[in-house]
Order: sequence, then C-alpha cells, then structure tokens
Amino acid sequence: MKEPNLYGMTANALGGPAVELSKYKGKVALVVNVASECGFTPQYAGLEKLWAEYKDKGLVVLGFPSNEFGGQEPGDAAAIQAFCTKNYGVTFPMFAKVETKKGEKQSTVYEYLSRVTGKQPNWNFCKYLVAKNGDVLHFWQSKTTPESAELRTAIDAALAAK
Repeated sequence: MKEPNLYGMTANALGGPAVELSKYKGKVALVVNVASECGFTPQYAGLEKLWAEYKDKGLVVLGFPSNEFGGQEPGDAAAIQAFCTKNYGVTFPMFAKVETKKGEKQSTVYEYLSRVTGKQPNWNFCKYLVAKNGDVLHFWQSKTTPESAELRTAIDAALAAK
C-alpha cells in the first residue's frame, strides 16, 4: 500500500480547526514556511499575487508559519493573522505554526516533504511544489522568489500535467 502523500494528511488552520489537506487534491500546491520578521517576509506580497493570479487555474498557496529560523515568527495565531492581513493582504490558506526541522516535534507535513525530497528548509520562505495528486515535484530555497521564472515555469508545467 502506498504511503499517504500531502493530500492524505491534516494540518491545523491558523487559529482554527484541523484541515483535511485532501480538500486540495486535484490542485497544485505551493507549500511555504513563512515568518513575519524575516528579511524574506516581503515575499508574502509575491505569494499573495501568485495566489490571486493562479488560484482560478488550480494553484493553492499554503503558508506554514515557523519560528525556528532566527526566532522570526514569535507571535501567536492572532498576531500572525493580523500581521499578514494588515501588511500584505494575505488571503491564501494559512496554517498553525509548525516545526519544519527534523526531530520529534517536526510537523507531519514537513516530515513528509523533507523525507521525499531529501531537502528540508534551512531558513524561512523555502518552497515545495506539490502535484495535483499530492506528490512533491520541486523544492526551492528562500532566495527563489514567487516572481522567479523558474518557479512560475514549474507551476505552469504542473498545472498543465494531467
């Protein structure tokens, strides 16, 4: 039996209940570990723009706050939500703060993503591209922006795939 992929998992919504990630099956997902006080935080604007541009084409951006890199996400769910809404108008799905690094507290989502790619976030705003069937296609480090041609080309290819 095949192990569950991303769309066989659940994750807690930011300040809310558990979400069955199967609700995104059939969509391409960009999973990003985010933080409010990072040099890469302005990528929120690019992620929101990407979401607005591609959501009707089948892309979903999934934000997972993490405080592991430089303590740059110290707030609780309400503070994170307020920051993202006020400063970047974030409307894409956001989830509860998680641990992305390998260890006993690592979220199941990041355990899966890092295990199947052999790559785990080494800073905030690392990105995983997940196919419509829930399998991981690509991983990018923080410096790859939502506007980058490489990332957009990969998203377009994933959206075009059957």
